[in-house]
Amino acid sequence: MRELADWNGVPWPQLGLVTTAEQYVHAVRTFSAARVAGERDLSGVGPFLDELRHRGVAFDRKELSSRFAWDLRLRPDLADLWPLPEGLIFTLAKTPPFGGPDSEPEDDCTEEELDRMVSVLGPLTMNVSWNCRWRGLPEFKDCGVQLCLNSVWAEQYAEPAPGEFEVWVSLGSRVASTPAGDAWLRDSGLTLGEAQAGW
Repeated sequence: MRELADWNGVPWPQLGLVTTAEQYVHAVRTFSAARVAGERDLSGVGPFLDELRHRGVAFDRKELSSRFAWDLRLRPDLADLWPLPEGLIFTLAKTPPFGGPDSEPEDDCTEEELDRMVSVLGPLTMNVSWNCRWRGLPEFKDCGVQLCLNSVWAEQYAEPAPGEFEVWVSLGSRVASTPAGDAWLRDSGLTLGEAQAGW
């Protein structure tokens, strides 16, 4: 891939939400803290928060009216609370090695940092995309590579799929279905599957 493109930096990967008890158990072994956020008025959220308080979970609170975002220490005894109520999110995105409280999604990371992130994933979902200029194409808008770990690419978005690992190549919508795009794919030597909308 390096020989085929000029890369525009190494972006910061996006870590998916913790949505299953299996992911939570893995997170407890690998991470020390997480963030839980949502809207207090949604069905099931209030009782869930009450149960966390009942179990003595300590929060670092940030609240705006009915919306909240609380940082909490991870504990093995909370795994039985899964699945979470709809509308409640549980994320490790601002937890090392996936950055800290001041990290921004547009920050770049090094290859070494990316390797460290991948090494702690387990069943967690991560997606990262690299924008690039494919050598030999007349147009470079929307060109790039999307890496999906524990997820698959559906039309325009990635969806969780534990144990699935996929790489998507985008030639950009203006070039993908043209003779130039077809020639580039043929000459690249890449073995690719079916085309998908969005990538």
